[in-house]
Parts: sequence; structure tokens; C-alpha cells
Amino acid sequence: MKSELTERIRVYGTMVRFSHTIFALPFALSAVVLACREHSLSFGNIFWILTAMVGARSAAMGFNRIADAEIDAKNPRTSNREIPSGKLSSRSAILFVISFSAIFIFASAMLGKICFCLSFPVLAVLFAYSYTKRFTWLSHLYLGFAISLAPLGAWVAVAQNFSWAILLLSLALMTYIAGFDILYACQDAEYDRKQGLFSIPARFGINYALGIAKFLHLCSFCFFTGIWAAFDMNLIYLLTVLIIGCLFILEHRLVKPNDLKHINLAFFHVNSMISVILFIGVLADELFR
Repeated sequence: MKSELTERIRVYGTMVRFSHTIFALPFALSAVVLACREHSLSFGNIFWILTAMVGARSAAMGFNRIADAEIDAKNPRTSNREIPSGKLSSRSAILFVISFSAIFIFASAMLGKICFCLSFPVLAVLFAYSYTKRFTWLSHLYLGFAISLAPLGAWVAVAQNFSWAILLLSLALMTYIAGFDILYACQDAEYDRKQGLFSIPARFGINYALGIAKFLHLCSFCFFTGIWAAFDMNLIYLLTVLIIGCLFILEHRLVKPNDLKHINLAFFHVNSMISVILFIGVLADELFR
């Protein structure tokens, strides 16, 4: 019985790629650190912010797997995913999405009235992403936009108000996500064309797609630098930005138009390092102010 439960948890965790939380969570925590300059933070705030992050991301990923089940089944690269392969039924996935949506809404309510009211449109934005690839090659930017709500939401949860400055962190996350999502989509460029799906690699070709990804990551680097000025950060943060810039360069050197074998290395390892290093840099900069 215990092994069955463990296997069930593993299947759900694999479905939503729980390990990918590392991409957005450090940005949300960085927003919390910055907000704490002028606002108090309790253990309860941290707990409910983390709970909201897990709830929103799990619900969004689960919904995406349900919406894309038929598409995934036809793609050799994704046909072994949980729903197409039969490891998980659509009904179980729907119950999963409903449960984690409720967790997100409840956690938002615990963070205040503003967060509770915003939780519904946020879920709508997250769920809508699953259909963008059916009609626009801007789906990568929409994904970046949806995920970029994380640091903005974390800021509002702590400060209970809006700040224009925190938009720089959201824009850095948006362009960072969109850039590496384009790189990842290069694997499916030919399949997307055959199925009538929309992506930048399918629409413009891999050469142009890699150029667009580079441009987006250059924008991300500029937004990271803008945070240094907007929040009056110190040398530690500036060094962090320089390291992130080097990682962006490494990421794009790993992926070449005629050689995509290192995409997973760039996607899973280099990108996770960028997120974690950012948070470490923001936290260290604050601690040693």
C-alpha cells in the first residue's frame, strides 16, 4: 500500500515537473526579500507564499497536461507523458487541478483580501497559456508573462500594494522564461509545423529562433541591471548580474542551429543556476547592506 502511494505521488510529481519550480520560485523569494526593506514579514507570510506558489504552479502544469494530452500522444518526444501513456487518467488529473487550484485560492486568501481577489484572474491567465500554441507563435512570450506574475504576486503579498520598481524583476523573469522556452521548442519545430501548431522555431526556423532567444535574454540581462539601479543595490548584486550574463552566454553557446543535443543541459541546468544565483545575490546584497 505504501509503495503504491509513493508511486502515485511520484507520477503526479513527474506530471507537473515539480523540480521546475526552481525557475520561478527564486524570483518570487527575491521579491519577498526586496519588499522586506519597508514591510514586516512573518513566518506565516512565508508559508502561505510558498503554498500559493506550489498551488498555482501545480494547477497550471496539471491543466496544461490535460489540455495537451492529445497533442502529446502524437509527439514521439512527449508520448510517454503520464496522461498519454495511461499512467494517470484524465479524471485523476482534473481532480488534481481542482485540488491545487483550491489550495492556491485559500493560500491567497490567507495573504489578504487583495491577493484573494487577484487569485482568480491569475489562475485564468495561467490556464489560458495551454491554448496559445494553437493560434499564436507569441505563446513563448505569453508563458513568460504568466510566470512573471510570481514575483509581482509575492511583492503584493508582503507589501499589500503595487510598486513600479518590482516590474523590472517580473520583466526580467518574463524575458528569461520566454527565451529559454524558445530554445526548448526548437526540438519540436518540425512536429509543430506538421500539426499546425504555433511556435517561433516552427514559424521562423531554428536560426532565427535562436537569434530571438538571444535578444530576449539580452533584454533580461538589461532588466536585471535595472533592478540594481531601481533598488539601490550594492556590489554583491552587480557581481551576481555579471555571473548571470556569463550563464546566458554559456547557454547560447551550448545550443547551435545544427546541434540541439545540449538543449536539455542548457534548459535544466544552466537556467536553474541563473534563478538560484539571482536569489542568493539579492539575499546576500540585503544581508550585507
